[in-house]
Amino acid sequence: MVQVCLNGPRTAADGTAVPLTPESMADSAADAVAAGATDIHVHPKTPCGRDTLSPRVLAQTLSAIRARVSVPVGVTTGAWAEPDTAARLERIRSWTVLPDHASVNWHEPGAEEVAALLMDLGVGVEAGIWSGTDGAERFAASPLGPKVLRVLAEVMDTGPSSAVDSARGLLSDLGAAHGRPVLLHGEDGGAWPVLRLAGELGLATRVGVEDVLRLPAGRLAGSNAELVAAGVVEYEACRRGARRDC
Repeated sequence: MVQVCLNGPRTAADGTAVPLTPESMADSAADAVAAGATDIHVHPKTPCGRDTLSPRVLAQTLSAIRARVSVPVGVTTGAWAEPDTAARLERIRSWTVLPDHASVNWHEPGAEEVAALLMDLGVGVEAGIWSGTDGAERFAASPLGPKVLRVLAEVMDTGPSSAVDSARGLLSDLGAAHGRPVLLHGEDGGAWPVLRLAGELGLATRVGVEDVLRLPAGRLAGSNAELVAAGVVEYEACRRGARRDC
């Protein structure tokens, strides 16, 4: 599986490749799926470009994307979108249109409560386990672990030469991950090395402007579709053992 991460917390300052409106997210999603993405992760945005859990914005965003693609669509529940746990839970309870899945960062306050609520609503949970946090330890002890849709192994080390070692360390910390599927990805300078590792190991991965703005050769990407197309090529080459740097 190659998931496209359409925008993340990036803003207009990061360039025109970042989709910020429901319509541009839908266009970008459709192009990314045509390029090979099989799943979508998106951050709904307020008109000023801020991540939000607003029921109205979520409904607009999901409806626009689903009108263009038929693959699963997931959203963030990151604490930066709503720092207060009680308010975050109330926002989620108020959703009138539900995503197929939602990411929950396990190191954040309220993660267990947010995940439990999503499960009660019938929304799949992607357990976000960030390297450099106690997320893996918390997840290992969580009674909800066996019930999540999958684990997002998120490598925060952006060093091109160190991210792979950090990724292997994170996977070791995750261990059996409650038997759930693992999606491995990196960020910025570590994005492409970690994607190649995912291909080598046969794990799901993701790519998109949330994670990286440049193509493997260093050129600034013009769209999520460009990143996905390059990601599929890199991933498949490493999966087949056709690259010496995998």
